[in-house]
Amino acid sequence: MIYELAEKAEKTVKGKCDAYEIYIDEDKTIVLDSEQNELNFVKEEIEQGIGIRVIKDKKIGFAFTSNLDKIEETVNQAIDNAKLTKPDNYAFSEVSKVNDVKGVYDKKFNDLDLDESIELLKTTIQTATDSGCEVTGSGFDASEGRSLIINSNGVSIENQGTGFGLGLSVTIQKDGEIATAYNSQSSRFFELDGEKLANEVCGLAKSSLNTKSIETDDYDAVLDYYAAIGLLQTFMGAFNGENVMRGRSILKDKLGSEIANPTLSIIDNPLLEKGMHTTKCDGEGSVSQKTDLIKNGVLNSFIYDIYTANKENVKTTSNGYRGSYFGTPQISPSNLEFKFSEMRDLSEIHKGVQITSVLGAHTANPISGDFSVEASNAFKIENGELTDPINKAMVSGNIFEIMKKVEGINSEIKQYSSFIIPKLLVHNLRIVGQ
Repeated sequence: MIYELAEKAEKTVKGKCDAYEIYIDEDKTIVLDSEQNELNFVKEEIEQGIGIRVIKDKKIGFAFTSNLDKIEETVNQAIDNAKLTKPDNYAFSEVSKVNDVKGVYDKKFNDLDLDESIELLKTTIQTATDSGCEVTGSGFDASEGRSLIINSNGVSIENQGTGFGLGLSVTIQKDGEIATAYNSQSSRFFELDGEKLANEVCGLAKSSLNTKSIETDDYDAVLDYYAAIGLLQTFMGAFNGENVMRGRSILKDKLGSEIANPTLSIIDNPLLEKGMHTTKCDGEGSVSQKTDLIKNGVLNSFIYDIYTANKENVKTTSNGYRGSYFGTPQISPSNLEFKFSEMRDLSEIHKGVQITSVLGAHTANPISGDFSVEASNAFKIENGELTDPINKAMVSGNIFEIMKKVEGINSEIKQYSSFIIPKLLVHNLRIVGQ
């Protein structure tokens, strides 16, 4: 079906423009959500659509539709839209050898039904309830995605993959004090463990009761996964080629300079086995490739789509991704592997804090890297051990300065969103007690 649609669209668009690109997307999803202990939302959905980009007289136009009987109208709309834009240096991807990817598809999706999905979510909720926590929200989703991109340069690449996710948030009350906690799991395979997730989340909530104040000072701080990701979003935004081109990145003109701890290397790896963002190509048909962003602390590369790469007179890094057929490619990372050549143990920290997550990370200054956020589910570290939970505390600093001395903590490597990281150790982080 997907190739028949592509053939029909290609026959329709040929001869009407100077170049064309056809992107077809098909998604099957199961989504469950609960409010407190009750399942209140269930959805099974199949969505299919087509997005068409054309270049005519050096102008680019785009149109999309989910009505697959209106391909000709969509082609004509894309051509009409091109008339409204200014001439520019647009181009579509060229044919190149496609690398195979592994660990992105679970056949279990074909046999997964609503009853099994509901049972997993109910087990998660029940485990949390039995542990003495009140569930404030939980959710499960499963998806199968298939896409095909073809263009007038002869590119024809199909991608197919599955994804599964489970999330849980809880609250617990004791002696008039309330604590909350949240965590999630995601995988390309249906290997989620609801009981483990519930026990972890409830354990975190219980440990966060009976908080103590903390003195304002500069501390060694262990950033748990969510806390690390919250702050790293700002750091990685500086690698976006469009931000660099427009002067919105503090890293502009710093290629070849040491910007991070020499023990740290960061690789954008869309070919990673079982990676949540692993793919044969990006959203504009550029074949996937690994990109060393930081090598031993030294800035090695930014990430680009075709348009921005051409503007900067460099090659695309195959990072022009799109979320669906109704969107155009945007520069985005794939799987970001944070690799440390040396790791530290928690036992080495004499006096510090561990922060599970932060609130307000989106308010960080995207150019300077300055941030001021609230610590959530934070604990004191005394002689290498987690001790008292901390009541409200603010955390401030500069992410670019932090990364110059950041270290990895011996811990499980996990993927959340694009980030594949251990827990991180940052030094001299300002903690303001309240």
